[in-house]
Amino acid sequence: MSDVTITVRGENEARIAPERATIRVTVRTEGSARATVVEQAMNLAEPLRSSITERKDAGTVAEWTSKRLAVRAERPWNNEGKRLALVYHATIDFSATFTEASELSIWVSDISAWDGVEVGSVNWHLTPETRARIEREVASTAVGVAVARAEAYASALGLTSVTPLEIADVGLISNNQPPAGLQAMRARGGMAFSASADSGPSMEYEPDDIVVAATVEGRFTAS
Repeated sequence: MSDVTITVRGENEARIAPERATIRVTVRTEGSARATVVEQAMNLAEPLRSSITERKDAGTVAEWTSKRLAVRAERPWNNEGKRLALVYHATIDFSATFTEASELSIWVSDISAWDGVEVGSVNWHLTPETRARIEREVASTAVGVAVARAEAYASALGLTSVTPLEIADVGLISNNQPPAGLQAMRARGGMAFSASADSGPSMEYEPDDIVVAATVEGRFTAS
């Protein structure tokens, strides 16, 4: 039997508990006098900033940021279609990354009752070091799955030797047709990493595991 080209796909995934939670919080004020609105926003933001820095010093917040005060004005319409007096809006946005979900829950329960404070979404994630390590492990296993699948196909054809030709990310494996006289067994696929975890305005503080997945496409010759 002539050499056979075998193209297969290998998949693997790992489920990891989130290590970090990044939350966004906004201080928002509005009124008819610009100076008053700005002053109120600054006053409301100060205890929020202090509560974050205290937790940063204690180690339960890994990092945090605060954007500059933003002010805008609008002239709203009433229900009779008339323009009303100017209304000023001031906002200050904060972002804080917590290392413990329990500490995040306690903090949000506290600040959510403060005047002018709006609690936004939570993004659950891994540290860069952990994510890089898990991606390497998952990809390596996915390649092993592809090799095992190619060997199984070869064995079913009565062939014993499998030689790798290509291992590719999504869409990167060559589209060259195999040489004349060669047969091909194909399973469409590619390689991609993905991660997901429940997050959003619902403020879920017991998140699902983050899923890190890899899919590789491999091309082999068997004889």
